[in-house]
Amino acid sequence: MSQQPVLLPYADPAFVADPFPLYRQLREDGPVRRAVIAGGLEAWLVTRYEDGIVALSDPRLSSDVRDASDPRLLQRLPATERESVLRNMLRSDPPDHTRLRRLVSSAFTARRVAELRPRVQAITDGLLDAIVPVGNADLVEDFALPLPVTVISELLGVPVADRHDFQRWTDDMILQGAELPDPARMDAAWRQMHSYLTRLLEAKRARPGDDLLSALIATRDEEHRLDEDELIAMAFLLLVAGYITTVNLIGSGIAALLAHPDQLQMLRKDPALLPGAIEEFLRYDGPVSPGIARFAREDVSIAGVAIPRGATVLVASAIADRDPARFSEPDRLDITRQDNAHLAFGHGIHYCLGAPLARLEGQIAIGTALRRLHHLTLAVPPGELQWRPGGLRGPERLPVTFTSADPN
Repeated sequence: MSQQPVLLPYADPAFVADPFPLYRQLREDGPVRRAVIAGGLEAWLVTRYEDGIVALSDPRLSSDVRDASDPRLLQRLPATERESVLRNMLRSDPPDHTRLRRLVSSAFTARRVAELRPRVQAITDGLLDAIVPVGNADLVEDFALPLPVTVISELLGVPVADRHDFQRWTDDMILQGAELPDPARMDAAWRQMHSYLTRLLEAKRARPGDDLLSALIATRDEEHRLDEDELIAMAFLLLVAGYITTVNLIGSGIAALLAHPDQLQMLRKDPALLPGAIEEFLRYDGPVSPGIARFAREDVSIAGVAIPRGATVLVASAIADRDPARFSEPDRLDITRQDNAHLAFGHGIHYCLGAPLARLEGQIAIGTALRRLHHLTLAVPPGELQWRPGGLRGPERLPVTFTSADPN
């Protein structure tokens, strides 16, 4: 019997604010559900944890959108310079994915990320220095957004002054809620982004610096392992993926603590709980929702459900990470939770390369904010918080009040 697809109601503010009751119902209904997701696209949702692990490891499920039968998926990408968008790690499979990931992985080792700690702390302190005397702030716009943007800009060698431009172009290109992006607006944004990245790479080639883009250019020019489209696609991916999900991690993490005063108090009393708290924020309300897209290269069966070739398969990490078969009391925020192997960063060969950096930024940002902002309180009723409507989840604004504390 063929299921009728369930509609994820992105036009409903109540669902956008709290999708988890419907997610729970979908998981209870069955391990794989057809659904109409953001932008009116249809996908097969994999709702349970163990099935998600299997699906993310299955080579028959491709990351390349060109394996999808729904033409609207390609239409979501800019018509101009589309090849440049598709030539990145996120959308490629082996052997291309293996080669591309190897080229950039050295920048994200645990050792290299640990070396960034003093600089991330300094940026965090500088942002808080600006807002502490005021006594109120939007912790997204004033804190959660500029921190990872500054970090990834410095890592890549991008002028921080340009962050507002690439942030605006990104916002014009990503899927928002129930509607597809406006094609003309999306194409214009990509043309501007493409032109900017082309000029930036030319400048780096003429005057190399001690940054990741200069290193990637040197690899390409000396070893011929990255062509121009791949360079632009890599720069685009690192620039965009390097900040937007971390913004959501920080914003959602602080919002979760404000909604759970007992957990906030526990973390204030024992900062050593912070690494585990970050993992719990990622599991409880991660920055990608409902999950990770794959495309069936051939007819496949997942949990006994037949899925046709070309179908979009959405490994619903936001649903699977609250699977009671894997996590005890999954709907409860518990910053002391043990064995917290969530799927927020994916699984398998596409496991998020920037996960160590995101964790570091989340720990420093949230830990320092709790240390320096006393009596931290939402400045609006919780029901008035606005959340991003689809795909990438996090609060759009986080207005708060607080009193200052000594930074030391």
